Amino acid sequence: MAIKPTETAATRNRSHTEQVILDAAKAVLAEEGFSKFGVNAIARRAGCDKQLIYRYYGGIDGLVDAIGLDLADLFQELLAQPEGTRFETYPALIEQLLLSLVSAFRASDLLLRIAAWEVFDPSPVTARLAAARARALGQWVETRRGNLASPVGIDVGATNAALIAAVQHLALSAKAVGGFAGVALETDADWERIRAVLRTLVRASYAAAPIPQDCTAP
Repeated sequence: MAIKPTETAATRNRSHTEQVILDAAKAVLAEEGFSKFGVNAIARRAGCDKQLIYRYYGGIDGLVDAIGLDLADLFQELLAQPEGTRFETYPALIEQLLLSLVSAFRASDLLLRIAAWEVFDPSPVTARLAAARARALGQWVETRRGNLASPVGIDVGATNAALIAAVQHLALSAKAVGGFAGVALETDADWERIRAVLRTLVRASYAAAPIPQDCTAP
């Protein structure tokens, strides 16, 4: 339940009130979608004067950008690897990215909803949130890639797009109907099947650059 600060409390503790508004905005977005996503609905949910949204975030666009940054941080956190993790080849990096994406999408309904809205209900708001997620994904790759070179003779962009799209669609189907094409996607065991197949797909897709066994994720 959202905390309902008075205007006096909001003045004394701006950071707290900003967080209350941000949490309220994410809740409205996750539970009611973009059709109800507006200053009035967010202010009601936060229990504050809507003028505070304009004062602290500059309006709905600034609040959307704040949500995007917050989700990007969450995305990075969900994709995080143990300190010192190293990848000996580019395909090993992509393999771990896909496995981490499975965990991230399973952990956040809001990330999943935005992925669905991006395709089925595109809007300037979804575009901004999707861009924030894409930047977080790109940063994850760049910070872990180091000096790894892309395999020669393979369309890396198209290959990665297809593999990431497969993970995203499976996660959306799992949320919507509990499976896809007759394959259940409800339990950890169900998703371990998917992880095993993703490893196989990466290795087959990047067959020109085989992945050493000691650098793959469990």
